[in-house]
Amino acid sequence: MTFDAYDRSLSLIRSLVPLLDRLVTIDPKLADQLRRAAQNVALNCQEANRRRGKDRRNRFLWCLAEAAEVTGALEIAIAFGYLDFAQCSASLELADRVRAMMYRLSH
Repeated sequence: MTFDAYDRSLSLIRSLVPLLDRLVTIDPKLADQLRRAAQNVALNCQEANRRRGKDRRNRFLWCLAEAAEVTGALEIAIAFGYLDFAQCSASLELADRVRAMMYRLSH
């Protein structure tokens, strides 16, 4: 059985690969932060799916925060001119979808 929120988090990671390839040559620290946040979304989502009670809610809240960090990193990359909005739009949409799913799972 698949877990849609986890599947979406993996789709988000896949969408970030070409952006990370470019970003790592311009700002390696921001690229690392973006990569780690995206990984944490998927890892915490998978962990949360196996938890119960308040611990489960807390893990989904962590996913929500990490997905927001992904969005923030992309917006910073756009603001600095490292990436343009057109390059990031699909990833931003996926991050927004993941945030919405994590919000619902945590509330």
